[in-house]
Amino acid sequence: MNYITTYCHITLNNCYVNGKLTHSFNSNSIDDFTKEFYKSLILEYPKFHKMDRLAKTAFLGTEVLKKECPEILNYKDDEIAILFSNNNSSALTDVNFQTSYQNGGVPSPSLFVYTLPNILIGEIAIRNKWYGENMFTVAEHFDAEYFVNYCNVLLHKNAAAALCGWLTIDDNKIEAFLFFVTKKDFNELNLPLESKQLIELYTKN
Repeated sequence: MNYITTYCHITLNNCYVNGKLTHSFNSNSIDDFTKEFYKSLILEYPKFHKMDRLAKTAFLGTEVLKKECPEILNYKDDEIAILFSNNNSSALTDVNFQTSYQNGGVPSPSLFVYTLPNILIGEIAIRNKWYGENMFTVAEHFDAEYFVNYCNVLLHKNAAAALCGWLTIDDNKIEAFLFFVTKKDFNELNLPLESKQLIELYTKN
């Protein structure tokens, strides 16, 4: 049996960790929200400010999980797999990139980097020096069974744990659900990795 040891939901202006509201802001936009959220976590990682909204949100969610569950930091650099999914790939950044050369005549290299959604996995991996197996998929909707099955495969092979997330962002909406899965039930949350359980957590906030 594998276990969900911590999870979080991020919406515009709010972050819930293990079902409890931990951060709340009164921002007027996603960009303002991510800036305020970053400041509240007292981080020193200048590269954050160059990321697109998708990567920033995944980055912030990961930092929140690490603070809630410090045991995450005890894993070796190749023991944590990363698995993310959403329903619109990097569409928002794609549009911004297209606009950059239609209006300015020169494509923006800084935007081009983020026209693939799996770059958010790269940002998390670089930040934490996690070099395990990783995957980003695009699906019509959150698929609990997919996450459960793929996590079980990863943890049956070489991974000892997995960082997973469903993360969709548009112009004025954030829907982020991140969770950490391990082979050990080392904290009080101790929730089995099962489809029914995962759906319950996903719809909780």
